[in-house]
Amino acid sequence: MIKNVKINPMDIKNLRKILMKKGFLLSRKSIITKQTSILNLFKISFVSLLVILFFYLLPPSYKFVHKLLQPNLEIENSSNQKLTQILEGKIIDEDELNNENFSITDQDLVYQELYGEVTEEDSLESGVRLKASVLYQLFKDTDYSLKDVRVNKIAKPVEIGKLPYELKEIQNVKKRKELFIQIVLPLILEENNKVLLDRKKLFAILNKNNNSRSDNDWLNKKFKQYGITKKDIPTLKRRMDIIPPSMAIAQAAKETGWGTSRFALEGNALFGQWTYTSKGIKPANAEAGSTHKVMMFNVLKSSVRAYTRNLNTHQSYKMMRYVRAIQRDNLGELNSLELVDYLDNYAETGKEYTVILKKIIEQNSLTDFDDVKILPTSEAVKNLI
Repeated sequence: MIKNVKINPMDIKNLRKILMKKGFLLSRKSIITKQTSILNLFKISFVSLLVILFFYLLPPSYKFVHKLLQPNLEIENSSNQKLTQILEGKIIDEDELNNENFSITDQDLVYQELYGEVTEEDSLESGVRLKASVLYQLFKDTDYSLKDVRVNKIAKPVEIGKLPYELKEIQNVKKRKELFIQIVLPLILEENNKVLLDRKKLFAILNKNNNSRSDNDWLNKKFKQYGITKKDIPTLKRRMDIIPPSMAIAQAAKETGWGTSRFALEGNALFGQWTYTSKGIKPANAEAGSTHKVMMFNVLKSSVRAYTRNLNTHQSYKMMRYVRAIQRDNLGELNSLELVDYLDNYAETGKEYTVILKKIIEQNSLTDFDDVKILPTSEAVKNLI
């Protein structure tokens, strides 16, 4: 039987000394180890949170302080002044006007990328020529009248591929003009919508901090389409814009005699654009030795697209695009009666041509169609209304 041995505190101290001399490591376990670990974890988490919060608030705090200490700058919008100077015939800043010279249109490139694309799409089309009587009935069945369009500002998406031969036989001038406008207006509005969708995408890309590969591919494609060899963004913004419907209708009316010319009826050419390729119609009154022809298309909408690209790319209409950009910036809308002044290079008659266009616009109240929208055929177009 083992007896209980009582060890006093002195014996434990002596034992500790003996064990340490023998090489044993002794430690004292704290009864609060668990509590200490929890407290340390809390401290580390709190400090980490403070560090994260500091670096999170640092950028906006820096911007705020920088903005607070920065002196206020006066920004002057000179668009109105520039527009007034141009309309008064005064000299403007030639350097700014000639910004497009950094991206001079390469006409060979434009023909390949612009007209090549248009003619390729046109080759896939085969429009049907409807008689005038059929068109009248079609417009009646779809409740499509210019009177309603002028009031409600909504046009029906009726796509007519070719002008009716009977158009030149309509003796009533008013009816002939109305039928012509009913045919070409939806085509012009549809092409403008395509440009507006591109313009919307362009500004969406420009507002991004970083562009994706698809964004850059799209931009490169548009640079080619608009004949911009130097990939200049300001030039692309000026060129990628719509043509006011009143101006387009007036030019189509002038170039085709309200749809009665040979070029319009045989070649679906609404704007009398020249070409030096084999596909075209030779003018009857062409000078001896001249090689140009009038472009011809399978359907009317291809003519509208080629015309739009022509005004948006050719150097002859650089001033028109410049004024259009100022109008867009200053007024928020386009004024066709001012823009036609810069189409004097479109015809050999020069300024006389622009005077005629103004008369056509005013006498036929064509500006009524400048704020008309076409009924959407897709969700993307619906968002433009």
